[in-house]
Amino acid sequence: MLLTFDHVTKRFPSGVEALKDANFAVADGEFVSLVGPSGCGKSTALRLIAGLTAPNTGAVKWAGTPPTLGFVFQDAALMPWATVEKNVRLPLELQRMEEAKIRDRVGEALNLVGLEAFARSYPRELSGGMRMRASIARALAADPKVLLMDEPFAALDELTRERLNDELRALWAGKNLTIVFVTHSIYESVYLSSRILVMSPRPGRVVADIAMDDPRARDPEFRATQIYGERCREVRAALKMREDT
Repeated sequence: MLLTFDHVTKRFPSGVEALKDANFAVADGEFVSLVGPSGCGKSTALRLIAGLTAPNTGAVKWAGTPPTLGFVFQDAALMPWATVEKNVRLPLELQRMEEAKIRDRVGEALNLVGLEAFARSYPRELSGGMRMRASIARALAADPKVLLMDEPFAALDELTRERLNDELRALWAGKNLTIVFVTHSIYESVYLSSRILVMSPRPGRVVADIAMDDPRARDPEFRATQIYGERCREVRAALKMREDT
């Protein structure tokens, strides 16, 4: 396994225990979604993976040298005074990367998310979906092997969200990324994922590990199929069972 959570507990100074004895693993190339009620530690799990915080007990383990990570947050978090291109290139400049390499990386990332024509636009000139694309481009410019995504589409309208889901699924398949994705949406998780980890109410732990059929073979019509409906009901049942116990 590429990544393993080994009996991880995370307790904040306030006394809130976000995760308790959490165990799960992510294989190279998987698209794994974390689904569960608000406050169950999904976002905390991403921050632990990213090394932004440390567990109180247990360990987050990588197979070999930790890979390059990209992180997409709930809010696009773009600098309003900077163009899309400058927002995307800033992390690379902070790494003191060579200018030619920065230009190549930024150009490729903007092309991947369909924003090459908006490189000189400012965030205020973009729709919500385009701002989120810019945020994804900023993460991709680092050429990550693992992409962490914390409810990136939650604030978008349904049609925009579905379109970005399609684009993300194609991006994952084309770039051979490993993605760990946090969402409250059962429908989104079933459409995107190769595995869904259902988490208990706080303190969070994984209570169901549901394997999906290969999402690389899906297209938008999958949402209208019987198997999609069945999978959604399966995840919903797992969530409901844990909330009732």
